[in-house]
Amino acid sequence: MIYRRAGLMVRSRSSCSKNMDQKIPYDDYQLPVVFLPSYESPPAWIPPQERIHHPDYNNELTQFLPRSVVLKKPPGAQLGFNIRGGKASQLGIFISKVVPDSDAHRAGLQEGDQVLSVNDVDFQDIEHSKAVEILKTAREILMNVRYFPYSEYYIHLSLKTVIQLISSVVLIQ
Repeated sequence: MIYRRAGLMVRSRSSCSKNMDQKIPYDDYQLPVVFLPSYESPPAWIPPQERIHHPDYNNELTQFLPRSVVLKKPPGAQLGFNIRGGKASQLGIFISKVVPDSDAHRAGLQEGDQVLSVNDVDFQDIEHSKAVEILKTAREILMNVRYFPYSEYYIHLSLKTVIQLISSVVLIQ
């Protein structure tokens, strides 16, 4: 038996031994589908001696370092942000939306922040439902986050890839 998964031809074990010499016709073969981020042209090269004073050159990497955010939530109040991801996505927990003018927004949370921990609970390998439960039940939240601007792209890509894998399994005989 030959299975087609996301554009790749895969032969099951049972059929390999029987049909080892049988060729797969090129008409049935499809190239693998690969999703890549849109291409961004690289910035113009700036000689090292001119970089310090050049307006287009930024060597400031502190925005990508882990930072702490403290939120105090009154009973029944909303946190002001949404999360996405978790153990099933193998990408961690990320901030997917921040409500403008919310406490989360004023505290400096932004879309694309990866939540590393909340109240000393590691969020890098946690179920989504458990993360939501911890965030909703805590009155005071100490979050360690790290900005990763491409996280939303990879989360959407990961979910899209899984859906395509599930929906494209076709049995060919």
